Amino acid sequence: MPTDPFFRMTIDDVFSIKGRGTVVTGKIESGTLKISDEVAIQGKNGEKRVVVAGLEMFRKMLSQANAGDAVGVLLKDVTKQDVQRGDVILCPGGDFTWKS
Repeated sequence: MPTDPFFRMTIDDVFSIKGRGTVVTGKIESGTLKISDEVAIQGKNGEKRVVVAGLEMFRKMLSQANAGDAVGVLLKDVTKQDVQRGDVILCPGGDFTWKS
C-alpha cells in the first residue's frame, strides 16, 4: 500500500490543558508527524502555522506518529479559540481547499 509523504489529520476534538496548552485529537490520515515539526492548521478562519510540542497516544508519550494512529497533538502558541472540530492539520505546502 503506497503511503502519502505529506502529513494530514482532521481535528476531532480540542482541549485546553491548564499549564500545558492546547491539545487537538484526531486520526492521522497520511504521513508522519514528529515533535518539533512545523504544521499548518487550515479551517474556516484561514491558515495558521504552529509547532508540535508533544504527541500522545493512549496516555503514552510518542516521539513520532504515523498514518492510522489516533493521537493527541500538543500545539505551541494556539488557543482553544484558534481551532475547531473539522479543521485540518497539514504539513506546510500540503494541498487542501476548505469547503464550507
